[in-house]
Amino acid sequence: MEFTNLGRTGLKVSRLCLGTMNFGPKTSEPDSFAIMDRALEHGINFFDTANVYGWKLGEGVTEQIVGRWLAQGGGRRDKVVLATKVYGRMSEWPNDQGLSARHIIRAADESLRRMRTDWIDLYQMHEPDPLTPIEETISTLDDLVRDGKIRYIGHSNFSAWQVAHAEWAARTAHCERFISAQNRYNLLNRDAELELVPALVEYRMGLLPYSPLASGLLTGKYRAGEPPPEGSRIQAWKMERVLTEENFGMLHKLEEFARARGISLLDAAIGGLAAQPTVCSVIAGATSREQVAANVKATQWRPTADDLVELDRITAHA
Repeated sequence: MEFTNLGRTGLKVSRLCLGTMNFGPKTSEPDSFAIMDRALEHGINFFDTANVYGWKLGEGVTEQIVGRWLAQGGGRRDKVVLATKVYGRMSEWPNDQGLSARHIIRAADESLRRMRTDWIDLYQMHEPDPLTPIEETISTLDDLVRDGKIRYIGHSNFSAWQVAHAEWAARTAHCERFISAQNRYNLLNRDAELELVPALVEYRMGLLPYSPLASGLLTGKYRAGEPPPEGSRIQAWKMERVLTEENFGMLHKLEEFARARGISLLDAAIGGLAAQPTVCSVIAGATSREQVAANVKATQWRPTADDLVELDRITAHA
């Protein structure tokens, strides 16, 4: 496994990050444990979760599973760079959501308790909060860093102007600055390159793409003119809008691209994304140990400069 610095920091993370969103709802606890064990065996040291994962209001199901796995010992906590997120609704009460000082402090303490750890390596804002001044959020995060509860801060789903606003606010207040951005980014959705990526380059922040397989489209399991399989993410999340003629056209060309190079479509999707200069680590979930191994293999494909030019040509309108 190759490691890289996360943004402008000295923190080393694996080029593949284990996404845990399925732990609990789709993947049993024993299987989740086996997946995390296999990830460590392959050198994956970066795990990403969120307090809302598990989708049972306020329970933090996925964080609890991660916590019980860490509690087995064997150096697990020291080996893992642990990332989680805050923002989502954790109860019916109005102050148990968002990015207010009150909610962030309580949510951080609860995440620490659920994951049975003394610190969170990367604490991320799951979404921007239009109802809370960014200055309040940043000041609170700065306090948590000073208290030793979190080490670094990042955000997710911020637009380029929100990235710039947060950077200005942090510098003005002499507070902790964000080091990473977690956004949707894949070969079929390259919107991040328009404004977000240039902002991240300017502030030396790392990009952590989620949905690198475009909700499964880049695995080749969906076909034009056919409904999505029962239980698939596209079917479950009612995302049929991504099954467009344009996407299937690019998918066909990507399959030809992969075939000509003797690699899989998965290799092209993850390896091609990992090769982008702003990308530090690609977040990929897994529902089996075999998927972990396949995702790791995909990061080992190193596209040439000509390969990247061809990928750009194929996905120019993505």
